[in-house]
Amino acid sequence: MEDASNTGKVDMTVDFDGHLYLFEFKVVEQVPEGKALQQLQEKGYADKYRGQGKPIHLIGVEFSRERRQIVAFDVAAV
Repeated sequence: MEDASNTGKVDMTVDFDGHLYLFEFKVVEQVPEGKALQQLQEKGYADKYRGQGKPIHLIGVEFSRERRQIVAFDVAAV
């Protein structure tokens, strides 16, 4: 599910077992590697969840269209 904020949309938000997981997905032929996690951080997608008192995990997943697989997976806790 997409979750809109005032700075854009996070691709997927999962609220599971007392933790929040925010996902951003990118195709690397279109966007340089490392940009998925960077977008989560720069756009402040976690900001609207900070008051909930749950640990927040940012997860950037990058796919290769040519290789048809995940080529990068970055995680940061905020």
